[in-house]
Amino acid sequence: MRAMTGDLVWREVPEPEPGPGEVLVEVAATAVNRADLLQVQGFYPPPPGAPAYLGLECSGRLADGSEVCALLAGGGYAERVAVPEGQLLPVPRGVSLIEAAALPEVACTVWSNVTMVGRLAAGETVLIHGGGSGIGTFAIQYAKALGARVVATARREKHEKLRELGADELLDYREDDFSGVQADLVLDIIGGAYLGKNVTALTTGGRLVIIGLQGGRRAELDLGALVSKRLTVAGTTLRSRPVAEKAAIVSAVREQVWPMLEDGRIRPVIDETFPVEEAAKAHERVAANAHLGKVVLTVSAA
Repeated sequence: MRAMTGDLVWREVPEPEPGPGEVLVEVAATAVNRADLLQVQGFYPPPPGAPAYLGLECSGRLADGSEVCALLAGGGYAERVAVPEGQLLPVPRGVSLIEAAALPEVACTVWSNVTMVGRLAAGETVLIHGGGSGIGTFAIQYAKALGARVVATARREKHEKLRELGADELLDYREDDFSGVQADLVLDIIGGAYLGKNVTALTTGGRLVIIGLQGGRRAELDLGALVSKRLTVAGTTLRSRPVAEKAAIVSAVREQVWPMLEDGRIRPVIDETFPVEEAAKAHERVAANAHLGKVVLTVSAA
């Protein structure tokens, strides 16, 4: 079997051996996540027991020919991957096998943080940082489908597309101050650099959910604001969760989010597709923040 190793070389590696409760997926496509870039840089190693190869999601086929997509702890940049059965999802009706590769990681990340942790309700306002990212483009559509008012930060050149996806208000993070938004929920991929403004942007009873640290790991928190506004600050990660927790999230996503994909309320947003052998070019595009939506890598003919 061939797989993409941490030095971004497509080479022969040992075949995956499914363990108890796992099935083998013949991979058609995978998608680039910022965690993959961090893993290449040596900052985000896979959790114990996970494949050493890159890739947190994939689409493909089971031995019986069923088309599926899957949430992974690693190993998606490969011809085959062993997947816990609870992390498999059917390809949604109306979505291609290639498009499906861009769904599991963002769908599970967005649902678990916007609904499970963030408790976003219809009529509330959500501030989504990184609106042009894979997570951002999915979160905008999901929040809008829930009936929320959506404010997003992104480069100005991406604003028109994000309005089409449902964003009600857009701010250019390079120029605009988002601290006056008065959001009920903030979904943040930046971390330290945005902490103070995020707290200011939250209304009484607001929730800040931090899912990324692109702007640093440390910042000073005004506990007076936290207490007086009765705020909740949470930090989460998906990759290192136990298999049972991931299975519960995947099950909820299938029940609550998949119908939104099948009726068109949410659609995959694919920026560009590369053959897996050109993963380095795909990583460069993501690193430059030039993409809008997900960058997909094709592994085999769909």
